[in-house]
Amino acid sequence: MSTSNYRLTMKKLPPDIRPRERLFRYGASGLSDAELLAILLGTGTKKETALQLSQLVLSKFETLSNLASASPEELVEIDGIGRAKSSQIMAAIELGKRGNIAFNGKKNFISNPRDAVNLFMAEMKHLDRECFKAVLLNTKNRVLKIAEISTGSLNSSIVHPRELYKIAIKCSSASLIVVHNHPSGDPTPSEEDISLTQRLSESGKILGIELLDHIIIGDGEYTSFKEKGLI
Repeated sequence: MSTSNYRLTMKKLPPDIRPRERLFRYGASGLSDAELLAILLGTGTKKETALQLSQLVLSKFETLSNLASASPEELVEIDGIGRAKSSQIMAAIELGKRGNIAFNGKKNFISNPRDAVNLFMAEMKHLDRECFKAVLLNTKNRVLKIAEISTGSLNSSIVHPRELYKIAIKCSSASLIVVHNHPSGDPTPSEEDISLTQRLSESGKILGIELLDHIIIGDGEYTSFKEKGLI
């Protein structure tokens, strides 16, 4: 057979190095990032196996964090990653984010700022737009609902007390925590953040719904207004 017509596929690899076989043998946690991504992609190209293609993707973005924040347009720029494979990657990333929130949410109880941070860090540290969310709590600080209040631009999100407390009243919330991200990665509060927190706190006092904290999510870091004595 002419080597020019030979195409290397995953099936032609020895069984002990095929990602799918290794997953069943060692479990998902025993596989490398490239192997997990190869399983997700399913197939490679005429020139590369799925494993080689996954290594190419990871080398382009360097870290999983960068890959998680990539856009579909950035993914399809990679030779061998079309719209279908780009969609598969984006869908898996989103499922991972939602699964993390659901897993942490099982605790369903907020006893300190870190509990709230754990609910959102994995999802919000990758966002390229400011997103403002609220954790609505009952009298025992159990989570009633997590609501997205607004999504803004690169450096701001528009939040009006009316929109926030309308949802809180509907849920019969006794108190709440608001959370938003800084796409820059720096969780230091801006003057606008401080002013907004004051307005939200004052509105909550009038309605009898206490604002317990305002948490700003950065890249692996956070600022809690409560911990800083700003609320």
